[in-house]
This record gives sequence, C-alpha cells and structure tokens, in this order.
Amino acid sequence: MLSYLKSKLIIEPTEGIVDKTEPASEVIGDLPAEVEDLKFDIYDQIRTIRDPEKPENLEELSVVLEEGVHVYPLNGRNNKFIANIEFVPTVPHCHLATLIGLCIRTKLERTLVPGQVKLEITVKEGSHNTEEDINKQINDKERVAAAMENPNLKETVEQCIEEAE
Repeated sequence: MLSYLKSKLIIEPTEGIVDKTEPASEVIGDLPAEVEDLKFDIYDQIRTIRDPEKPENLEELSVVLEEGVHVYPLNGRNNKFIANIEFVPTVPHCHLATLIGLCIRTKLERTLVPGQVKLEITVKEGSHNTEEDINKQINDKERVAAAMENPNLKETVEQCIEEAE
C-alpha cells in the first residue's frame, strides 16, 4: 500500500511551488500518476484515524474526504510534493478539532518519507468557529512538538492513530 511512499529518494529541499491552478497533467509527463498515487495513499492513511470521542473513524464521520486531499509537485520536481489536507469537524464548535488535526499530522509524519512531502493541514473554511487558530496550531512545528510532549495528549493521539486490528 505505501510502497510508493517508502521507495522515493530524498533530495535537498527546494523553494517554490507549481501554480496550483494548473492541472496536474500539464505539469510534468509522468507526474499525474505519481500525484494521484500519493493523494490516495495519504487519504488511505488518514481515513482510518479514530475520532477521539466516538468509536467511528474520520472517514465514517465524514471528517476527512478524498476530495479534501490535494497534492502538488514542489517546484516541478517529481520527488518533492506539498499536500494540503482539509478536514471538517463534526460541529462548528468542536473542541477536539485541534486534536484531530494533530492526529492527522502525526500519522502522516510517521508514514511519509521524511522531507518528501510538506504537509499543510487545515480546517475547511467556514466549518469551525475558530478555524484560523486551529490552522495556526496544527501547522506550527513548535506547538506540535510541545503538544506531543504532554503524556496524556500523546497517549490520546496514539490511541486514535493506532491501526485497527
């Protein structure tokens, strides 16, 4: 399932991103298939994350949708990508939206080849009362690292992202 992600070579980081409005098929010859494979692999990983309060996973609750995962080549290189993952909290005042974002980030950081994919995880616009604050927290490396130092929070994240047996 993740053989694509684990087989890629790591290169030095580059700056810039391909115009997101340009269709992927026009970016680079083979790239669309690679972009689509990566998109589906990312979705496959996050859909199984369990909700912190409910027995269902994020896919069953429609918190994550396949349409909410977008992958773009970084600077037109075929082995560096940016992935935008958008999720929809179950209610506009969901107090666990930041935790859900943290679970998504943690699972993907453990699954993806380090340095190959830059993650941008966001709450879908208009779906939460404090979406700007949540987006800032789940995309800030220092805040994420500090959150994962909290033993109780780390245990909750681990329980949500562990594979169903």
